[in-house]
Amino acid sequence: MKKILIVGSGGQIGTELVKKLRATYGNQNVVASDLRPLTGEIVENGPFERIDSTQIMQIVDVVKRYNIDTIYNLAAILSATAEKNPMLGWNVGIGSLVNCLETARIFNCAVFTPSSIGAFGASTPHDNTPQDTIQRPNTIYGVTKVTGELLSDYYFTRFGVDTRSVRFPGLISNLTLPGGGTTDYAVEIYYAAVKGEKFICPISKGTYMDMMYMPDALDAMVDIMEADPTKLVHRNSFNVTAMTTPSRSTIRTSRWSTSSTRSVRPSPTAGRTRWTTAAPAPSGAGTRSMTSTR
Repeated sequence: MKKILIVGSGGQIGTELVKKLRATYGNQNVVASDLRPLTGEIVENGPFERIDSTQIMQIVDVVKRYNIDTIYNLAAILSATAEKNPMLGWNVGIGSLVNCLETARIFNCAVFTPSSIGAFGASTPHDNTPQDTIQRPNTIYGVTKVTGELLSDYYFTRFGVDTRSVRFPGLISNLTLPGGGTTDYAVEIYYAAVKGEKFICPISKGTYMDMMYMPDALDAMVDIMEADPTKLVHRNSFNVTAMTTPSRSTIRTSRWSTSSTRSVRPSPTAGRTRWTTAAPAPSGAGTRSMTSTR
């Protein structure tokens, strides 16, 4: 039976991943951890440890005490928030990853670290994006994701650490509020509508955003970690895709949901830098595997 440590359990992915993994492997075999003290199910239904993931000995201590063999490293500062404090974004994103990789090297653990379409850039092909392609992001979040992919591959080829990853689009959850990501507007717009509040969409008309429903993202994480390692063509990282949604469609849908949304409108600001912008797609929401970053 696997013994799993989830670093960063209090975030949008972590709160739901803990539940899924405990349902699969047993409550006592999945150790949740976070920098902050958490409450509720995560603490009540299984082991929980306070970990500052930028401090390697805190990770090492938990791995030793619980005989951990698999680490899900979810510690990161999301795109929009990281751009306000680039050094924090780098120190958390890369510091945590290096500490998890080093711990895994010493104790023979497997490591999952999510990458992102933020690892791509304006020069990356927008449609049917190749697995191996140009990666020239212009945000610190994207830079940390490219660095993370390369570091994870290095630890596999140099030290034999079983590293695996997928590139997520924006993740949409009905259970956990988002925390500073590019596609947060797609959830926030509905909360504003229900409250009867004005919401100004930060994404211009005609912009298509790649998104994925959280349960599908969780399945992708577990599936790749359960995959036969001898059959993995890519480790860090796999493209995954779900749906492409124009920002205007989100606004129209929210209007159908409540009568209080007449104040919801696209941002009138023209020419502003946006975290994720894609060329207009053909009519209808098709699947695309990346979004450009300007």
